Amino acid sequence: MQKALAMWLLLAASGGAQPEVSPTQVVQKATEQVLQVVQDGQLAASASQEQRRLEVQRIADRLFDFQEMSRRSLALHWRERTPQEQAEFVAVFKQLLGRAYIGRLENYSGEQVVYLSEHVDGEFATVRSKIVTGRGAEIPVDYRLHQVGARWVVYDVAVSGVSFVANYRGQFDKIIRTSSYAALMRDLKGKYAEMTGRAAAP
Repeated sequence: MQKALAMWLLLAASGGAQPEVSPTQVVQKATEQVLQVVQDGQLAASASQEQRRLEVQRIADRLFDFQEMSRRSLALHWRERTPQEQAEFVAVFKQLLGRAYIGRLENYSGEQVVYLSEHVDGEFATVRSKIVTGRGAEIPVDYRLHQVGARWVVYDVAVSGVSFVANYRGQFDKIIRTSSYAALMRDLKGKYAEMTGRAAAP
């Protein structure tokens, strides 16, 4: 399951979608862009790790609506935050997701992606797909998108029926209710510090 969750970002990252481009086309093009970065031998070298990280982050920034993901993950607690706190949360959450994604890219080993269907309802859409592993196992992955201007962007991903946003929402709510919002931010910053080997900011 952990590896399956790690695949959610691998399967999508494309920007600049025009109104006539379907959500499925956005996801498919995204897959190609990310895999090109992952499989680029020159970017695999130690000296190119930062360049690869920046390239993947650039692609992800254009597709994923990190503010909407943050808002939905905090749910009721989002409205309790000041604009400055909201901006800080989005920045920290995005950093954490990006670093976790980069760290897991190495897990990619040629899994096949199959697109099953697309459902569009006004400004919202769902793209159903599945990952087929080398051993033939199938992992359902559903992308939930909404339209922002002329682009389709992803605001949630469900792997094997488990919503990425809902999963984090439960974790965040528990920490805030049993401790505090400040404790949640310390935890997120601490996790990012562990990933990057840096001292966590107060």
